[in-house]
Amino acid sequence: MTDPIRLSKRLIELVGCSRREAELFIEGGWVMVDGEVIDEPQFKITTQKVELDPDAKATAPEPVTILLHAPADIDAETALASINADTLSQEHRFGKRPLRGHFLRLSTSADLQAKASGLLVFTQDWKILRKLTADAAKIEQEYVVEVSGDMVAHGLNRLNHGLTYKGKELPAVKASWQNENRLRFALKNPQPGVIALFCEAVGLKVVAIRRIRIGGVSIGKVPAGQWRYLSGKEKF
Repeated sequence: MTDPIRLSKRLIELVGCSRREAELFIEGGWVMVDGEVIDEPQFKITTQKVELDPDAKATAPEPVTILLHAPADIDAETALASINADTLSQEHRFGKRPLRGHFLRLSTSADLQAKASGLLVFTQDWKILRKLTADAAKIEQEYVVEVSGDMVAHGLNRLNHGLTYKGKELPAVKASWQNENRLRFALKNPQPGVIALFCEAVGLKVVAIRRIRIGGVSIGKVPAGQWRYLSGKEKF
């Protein structure tokens, strides 16, 4: 019986590449073992068939950005732990192939409002992380808020033109009704709890909050608990 060896070592034997090139080929998803992509250089094999894609490039995979539809009342650490190949949205299982390296070294910013669900961004791209943090005050976020109760007279107008509540001046916001019990709020860099204050100020009680957009990026039709990749055409 053949002793198990690392996939990277077998690839070196097959194609005569360096150890680092072998690791890059494997981590980039260019290597198949018995017809299945394996992206772990340390994966142990014996007599399986190992193939290198003819178009393989020995370069580090491009950094990815993951858009998660986080369930309500979940912290970032728990949300991050839920991201894996199995929770990729069924509707988005084309194009980019999930690799183990896509789930490493992910950073997040722009926390959700308390008890809110919706779009959470995790990224390996330092340029995107810098934009989401350094430009937070300039990037508009959009929330859909399910409410109960009866809005005070001219409440929508008051929301859109600025109001003071309990001695506190609330920030500028764009508000509109989505339907009879859901409001849309668009505002920049919302502080913790501010959406609940908006609603309370006009006689409404928050039932549920969901963030659907940050800048030009929407969570779209991704179900709660699932995620998709940010495409190259999308910009925050």
